[in-house]
Amino acid sequence: MYTLHIANRNYSSWSLRPWILLTELEIPFEEKLTPFQHGTSSSWTVFRAFCPTGKVPCLHDGDITVWDSLSIAEYVAEQHAGVWPGDVRARAWARSAAAEMHSGFDALRSHCPMNCGIRMQLNSMPAALMRDIARLNELWSEGLARFGGPFLAGAAFTAVDAFFAPVVYRIQSYQLSVDDALRAYVQRMLVLPGMQRWYAAALHESWRDPDHEAETLRQGTLLQDLRAA
Repeated sequence: MYTLHIANRNYSSWSLRPWILLTELEIPFEEKLTPFQHGTSSSWTVFRAFCPTGKVPCLHDGDITVWDSLSIAEYVAEQHAGVWPGDVRARAWARSAAAEMHSGFDALRSHCPMNCGIRMQLNSMPAALMRDIARLNELWSEGLARFGGPFLAGAAFTAVDAFFAPVVYRIQSYQLSVDDALRAYVQRMLVLPGMQRWYAAALHESWRDPDHEAETLRQGTLLQDLRAA
């Protein structure tokens, strides 16, 4: 059985991707959660016990270690059907969209750091963030229109949906504006059993990281904190 190392659910967008992929595809795995430590170097030291890069997520399959969320998705796809769409056109689009999310959307990441359990009103909408949101609308609309939905690359949840799962929580937390059709996609994602499990566990986390919290509060006004005290 796989062992998947993750960090805090409220904050760790990278951990969410392989976790929701394995969960929604009903691929068995053992979860090991190691909280972020205060200070980047402290986390690196602790995470190095299970990952050569000192980061999360990291997948262990016996004596095989796979790090980075995209590499994990590709490794799992070699062992299990359904990770990527079966249709060659949908699969090419899904891989490209997932890779774009993996390496892009920098403004969205920096201005809207993932924090599942809060609701924020942003102080401003910088041009770079507006461009990222416009590209998100364009990309999601293309996938839903070309492949018929209800997921981004067709009828089934695949890795491309997993890679945008953290964005779904960002849209909820920061009340980001997306088109009506995409709002419906966000709602479909939020009611997935795995997404509800992740979110419920995130709300129960009482642990706080000062760096993550400060980064979030710099972006706007806190309207609600739904997390456990």
